[in-house]
Amino acid sequence: MSLADTTAAPRRRRVDADRLLTLVCVGVPLLGLVIFFLYPMLIVFLRSVTVGDGYGLENYTRVLGSVGFWRATGNSLVMGGATTALSIFLGFIIAHGLYRCAFRGKWLIRSIIVLPLLAPSLVQGLGLIFLLGRNGVISRALGIEIEIYGFWGLLIANTLYALPQAVMIIGAALVLLDARVYEAADVMGASPSRQFRDLTIPTSRFGILNAAFVCFTITITDFGNAAVIGGDYSVLATEIYSQVVGQRNFNMGAVVGIMLLLPTVISYAIERQAMKRQPVGQDTGQQPYRPAFSPLRDLLMAALSAIICAGIVLVIGIVVYASFVTLWPYNMTLSPKHYDITLAGGYSSLWMTIVISLMAATGGTLAVFLLGLGLRRLPKGVAQPIQMLAAIPAAVPGMVLGLAYILTFNSTATPLYLLYGTAALIAIVNFYHYHTQSFLTVMTGFRQFPRALEEAAGSLGAGLARTAVDIVAPFIAPMLISVFFFLFMRSMVTLSAVVFLTTPDLSVAAVTIMRLDDAGLTSQAAAFSTCVMAVVCVALLGMKGMLAWMGQRQGTKGNV
Repeated sequence: MSLADTTAAPRRRRVDADRLLTLVCVGVPLLGLVIFFLYPMLIVFLRSVTVGDGYGLENYTRVLGSVGFWRATGNSLVMGGATTALSIFLGFIIAHGLYRCAFRGKWLIRSIIVLPLLAPSLVQGLGLIFLLGRNGVISRALGIEIEIYGFWGLLIANTLYALPQAVMIIGAALVLLDARVYEAADVMGASPSRQFRDLTIPTSRFGILNAAFVCFTITITDFGNAAVIGGDYSVLATEIYSQVVGQRNFNMGAVVGIMLLLPTVISYAIERQAMKRQPVGQDTGQQPYRPAFSPLRDLLMAALSAIICAGIVLVIGIVVYASFVTLWPYNMTLSPKHYDITLAGGYSSLWMTIVISLMAATGGTLAVFLLGLGLRRLPKGVAQPIQMLAAIPAAVPGMVLGLAYILTFNSTATPLYLLYGTAALIAIVNFYHYHTQSFLTVMTGFRQFPRALEEAAGSLGAGLARTAVDIVAPFIAPMLISVFFFLFMRSMVTLSAVVFLTTPDLSVAAVTIMRLDDAGLTSQAAAFSTCVMAVVCVALLGMKGMLAWMGQRQGTKGNV
């Protein structure tokens, strides 16, 4: 045997092992998408057309002929549109102040604006009740009775919940605007208002459109705020809950779920088509915009941002404060007695939620990393359809996904029934609820990874596994850490995706808060909410600490 044959054999074995590992990296996450996303969504559709022992459209006829359904649909669309418009308007004010104006205290605004993301969605509703309800602080101070339940209360709560998303997305668009364009406009004598109208708005329109899609989807699918402060203002999310939990009518719930899916899918499709027209990449030599202080503009934007942030602090802060009030609103002395929670399973659901969130974060981060790693080795024609499938879960509301899971995994006709009532199933639904965001974040990291490093490792004899562990993973570690903590924090506070999957023996924190509020124990619900927010805040600080440590470590290596 020649020397060439002896060296070629290990190389062939390495190539074969790399191909097998590539198939595993793509195949396992893809199988998960099929079993835990596509299959449950197919079951929802089949249940919606199930009539007796056959199939038909009678369920759709009954639902579409119901006055209550059309009222809930109209309310959902009106609420979604109003919340989106208000969130985009307020979000643009804050984002413009943060990235296009010069004033102090921006760090405080950035810290406050993320607070709604650290709490279950129903916390905004609870806070408004403590402020503006029949026994609210503001209502009693003014001596008037404010009807906060219904459209206006739900609009405020949903806006506060969607606002952080609008600020972050619009801010990401504004921060990329090229300073050279504005310098040229100054040279040509364009006024600030003309620059805002002709440069800032047009170049940030795709970010505004993306933010509008996210805000609309969050609003139209939210269940927590609607359940707490919606009152008689029925929406599609509460209609699904009523059909499934209240009336045990799963087929009708599936029909309403399909109807709820339609507006989100349509808005998702519109947003995707519009984003395809967005220019990809940045011009070489692009300069970041550094705003010069303009008293009238900057002081006005700072004041408006401060007012909006004050509203957020007031709504969330009153929940924390109310958790320590002895008897709201009659005995306002402070006491920790409401933290002695014995009803609704006590704190067992909080510890279980932490475990579930760790499971979702660990398994989810590994899954999207393997998928991204494998897709790099696949031909473009094969990789693109898989990438499209991986991005589709963003268009499915959590309420519909949770309904799909109970219809799929609560049936003894499939071995998957073994997962029903387990913490693993709730962790899985949490991951696939936020699969798109996690996948896109990791893919951003892979796009930044230089292929030259991978080729150099291959030329030195490193296989795919060695390259992934020693080179790829350390390079995109900040993205992986961000995905891990994102999945953990969202799993801690999500309600709509898991409300159908809890059992008497297994509950999660957000559902416990809802049950405490339903039982009239609003102070204990506030106490439990405060505990959840404390856990999420610790996680957020941990993420920032780890990212800062990694940044310092990379800086030290660079200096060496």
